[in-house]
Amino acid sequence: MATFVLVPGAWHGSWAFESVTPLLEAAGHTVHALTLTGLRPDDDDATVARTNLDTHAADVVSLLDQARLTDVTLVGHSYAGMVIAAAADRAPGRVSRLVHLDAFVPRDGDSWWSLTSESYRRTAVDGATDTGFAVRPPFRPPHGGDPRRRPHPLASFMQTIRLTGTADRVPRRDFIYCSGWEADTPFAGLHARLQADPGWQVHDIPTAHNAMRDDPHGVAALLM
Repeated sequence: MATFVLVPGAWHGSWAFESVTPLLEAAGHTVHALTLTGLRPDDDDATVARTNLDTHAADVVSLLDQARLTDVTLVGHSYAGMVIAAAADRAPGRVSRLVHLDAFVPRDGDSWWSLTSESYRRTAVDGATDTGFAVRPPFRPPHGGDPRRRPHPLASFMQTIRLTGTADRVPRRDFIYCSGWEADTPFAGLHARLQADPGWQVHDIPTAHNAMRDDPHGVAALLM
């Protein structure tokens, strides 16, 4: 049985995987779903303001240390592709699989800001006008989006990642491409690049970006 660490994307918490987690657990797997620093309900403004990508990578490594986890599958959705890559780089030999679920796959020196689309950069700039350090959740029609979403620490979007190559030596690396929002996805070029890379296993799922909500059984099946 596998041990999964599930890391949500921007603005989200562990609840983003609430429909997937019980499916994995019912199959006998161990699951840890994280809410990253700065996105927890009781985090104050000072915590949010000083939170960056390093903080989020440290959140994951801290869980591995505290729970004494090895042979781990790290799953990162969207922004959290940055997080799991940085965490795997800091935990050599402890991660057996990386799953980038419609998520960024950074190289050394990349950032969320450098990899995302111009429309998402505008979302970050416009969304940070309230405080200057946190990006409010974008409006998602028709209902605005999940009310549990929280402002996301801006510094984590801006900070460049530093990778030594350790993450490239993780035994298995998967990319799951959500093909149901191709007009807006920032991952089309990445999808094409990884399809041509023999070091990656690439899968498609015909959902919009939030595949965990739209098709939890499909996501769980791909993870298993």
